[in-house]
Amino acid sequence: MNLATTTIIAKDLRQRLRDGTILVFGVVLPLGMAFMFSVMLGGGQNPAFAATYAVADLDRGSEAAAFTQGVLEPMRAHGNVKLVQASSAGEANRLVDERKAHAAFIIPAGFSAALQRGEPATLQVAGNPDASIAMQVAREVAEAFAIERRAVQLAAAASGGRLPPPPDLAQRVQQITAPLNLTQDDTVTRRQLDTTTFYAAGMAIFFLFYVAMLSVIGIFEERRSGTMARLLAAPISRRAVLIAKSLSGVVVGLGCMALLVGLSTQFLGARWGPPLGVAVMVVCGVLAVTGITLAVATFAANAEQASNWLSIVTMALGILGGALIPLGQLGAFEAVGYVTPHYWFLYGLSELAGGGSLGVVLLPALVLLGLAAVGGGIALARVGRMLHA
Repeated sequence: MNLATTTIIAKDLRQRLRDGTILVFGVVLPLGMAFMFSVMLGGGQNPAFAATYAVADLDRGSEAAAFTQGVLEPMRAHGNVKLVQASSAGEANRLVDERKAHAAFIIPAGFSAALQRGEPATLQVAGNPDASIAMQVAREVAEAFAIERRAVQLAAAASGGRLPPPPDLAQRVQQITAPLNLTQDDTVTRRQLDTTTFYAAGMAIFFLFYVAMLSVIGIFEERRSGTMARLLAAPISRRAVLIAKSLSGVVVGLGCMALLVGLSTQFLGARWGPPLGVAVMVVCGVLAVTGITLAVATFAANAEQASNWLSIVTMALGILGGALIPLGQLGAFEAVGYVTPHYWFLYGLSELAGGGSLGVVLLPALVLLGLAAVGGGIALARVGRMLHA
């Protein structure tokens, strides 16, 4: 790197530091968007479910007890659910209306007797529409209990009604070995970013395109003002000028990413992973974004056209790369995500989240460097068109 190249880089960096737009697009907006998504969708690895349910047991029979003691009490004991007893259906509905309960279970009188006779019975669920998740859980709990009791009725019908009394039947059922047991294996490595980190990283790589765009537009502005012509008249090649401009953009991008990683970790609780692995992904990600941005800009005739085209490319790659919406929702377009820097940047961070060594980011880092090389190669091949009016 000669003196002329160093001078160009230093001059561009001074200009960028005086431009507050870089800080807005590189740090403020991605940090704000990550905070907003984290609050809306819930941060952390496993956001805890919590709900308050009102229970109006107007039956007081054995089947009602099976629901309240066998279903609701274990949920309360686990700490996920708080139960509030109601003396009537009206009181249960009032608790829901006053937002003192997310939903209410109302067991009408005659519920147990109807089930024991094999007749239809109704377990009522009333919920607050503003607590849709808690309401849906309450509905699923009631439906699961109804399905279980329906299975018992079908078994009784198939046996001609020759079944032991309900207490004896319940004891026999509990003694039967379950054909399928679900357990949680805590030793399995979790290669998945938590919500806060995912959106912090996704917004970082998304807005990084806008940071690179501002650097590229500066080239067109210098070309329009005549500054570029004076640079090209100096004893320095056109490729050296483009490389110097690109490196200044890379330095700015790295600075914004470093600030974003630090601030999101400190204030949002993001967990990016081992510092060395994160540094590798950040450097490769910045290079890939810079290369793609330069390649697209070489096909533009002026700053306005470059800004429009790069905005379209930024939004398209952000969607297709999974930075804005999960890839699984893209259907047939999901495969396109594999050629975007967003996908590989997030993939590399996900591998680091699983506790892997530096080697786990080798593949995503190589892909990002490949994208940088392709984009940079296109830009160098078309450098004359970009630097000359």
